[in-house]
Amino acid sequence: MSEDGWQSLFDGRSLAGWHARPRTYDAVWPGGPMVADVADWIPVDYNERAAEHPAIWTVEDGAIIGRQDPEHPGWGGYLVSDETFADFELELEANPDWPADTGVMLRRGLDSWAGFQVLVDHRKSGSIGGFFGNGVGSFHAVPFVLDVGADADGHPVRLIEEDPATSLEPCTPDKRALLTRAGDPEAFLQRWVFGGWNRITIRCVGARPRITTWVNDVLVAEIDLATMQHPHYDPDAVLQLLGRQGHLALEVHDNDPVLGQSRWGPGAACRWRNIRIRGL
Repeated sequence: MSEDGWQSLFDGRSLAGWHARPRTYDAVWPGGPMVADVADWIPVDYNERAAEHPAIWTVEDGAIIGRQDPEHPGWGGYLVSDETFADFELELEANPDWPADTGVMLRRGLDSWAGFQVLVDHRKSGSIGGFFGNGVGSFHAVPFVLDVGADADGHPVRLIEEDPATSLEPCTPDKRALLTRAGDPEAFLQRWVFGGWNRITIRCVGARPRITTWVNDVLVAEIDLATMQHPHYDPDAVLQLLGRQGHLALEVHDNDPVLGQSRWGPGAACRWRNIRIRGL
């Protein structure tokens, strides 16, 4: 740990301090139905099959790389921190392909998908820096959604704000209303480096936490999970489920019938480096 309190979570050479877990689905909210019972596209044996085809995690050129299994694409997984954390500021750099639907889990259970997710959905209708409540009510709190701009040859070269008329997951007013602060999409787009490294900063404070995100020093979103109101979200029940602290996790999303390969493209990867944390 450095003198200013920062602790590195990645040595640049190995996955020491992290362990892989398959992407499985549990309850939608504490005490609620299982995801497989309410999402008709998920087979009843999903968790068993997902465990057979977990994401592939490697270290290449000083970065953690997450990919779907190339022999069995469509399944996902997590890379979970060995340590648990309560109140903290987290910094890490991400370089996702297009499309690659990934994210950073906060206060995640060891063998449960439940936790607070900071979205890094680098795909059509995705959010980078917004929030999703995995297993804690499925709230989707985002300030804006994204699409890709292409060059003259049709190659993706930049992010743009999505045209609502083409959206697969619209940024509805109720999603923005869940936030206590919502960033400006133009400020975000001016700073995002397409095809390069972007610094994500996450601050998480409180038993029922307030979580704030910045990308390349631009505020993206803030949510107060002590006061947020959303169907099936109960801050006391969530605190009892997750506890005061939990694991971090990096995500490789699975594909689904709605988005398919628009969620995670063939051979796509997300890269992570310079991961560090300090307690608050």
